[in-house]
This record gives sequence, C-alpha cells and structure tokens, in this order.
Amino acid sequence: MAYENLPLSFNETEHRFEMEIEGQQAFIDYKKSGNKIYLVHTEVAESMEGKGVAAALVNKTFHYLEEHHLQLVPLCSYVQHYLHKHPEWNKLLAEEQVD
Repeated sequence: MAYENLPLSFNETEHRFEMEIEGQQAFIDYKKSGNKIYLVHTEVAESMEGKGVAAALVNKTFHYLEEHHLQLVPLCSYVQHYLHKHPEWNKLLAEEQVD
C-alpha cells in the first residue's frame, strides 16, 4: 500500500485521525462515545486526490480501531464506500449504530 510508512496521528484535541503527506494534512473527523468511534468526515487536499491517500488514511484508522478495541460507526460516505470495497473490516462495526 502506498503511504504505508507514514505515521497516523490520533489527535484527541481536534477529534481527528491525521496523516501528513508532502506537507499536506489528510484527516478523518471523529466523535467518540464509550468504545464507539463515529467517523464523520474524511478530507484530503485537492492536490492529493486520486492518489490513494484517503484509502491509506482509512486503512490506518481501521488498524488503530482494531488495536484499541474500538467499534466503528461509519457516518462518512467515503468510509462507507471503503467498507463496501473491503468487507473484511466489517468486523469493526458497532452492533448498535446509535447511542
């Protein structure tokens, strides 16, 4: 996967999962309730679109959720699209989507 060596940052202050690529910030906004993470919005700089940045960001975020035993509630349309293409990650989905 492209960007596999770039670190993912868990920015609790801004409620974002972040990656910096070529001086550009890519991020996923989240909300947390208990052990559920609601992924709300994915944003990648226009100059980075179509280069696999969003996919790498979502993949790294899913690994983070798995490692920290957090459940996923995918509100972001891109995250939903990624899940559709990668059903192996459905194991992270929260049973009850709304608290």
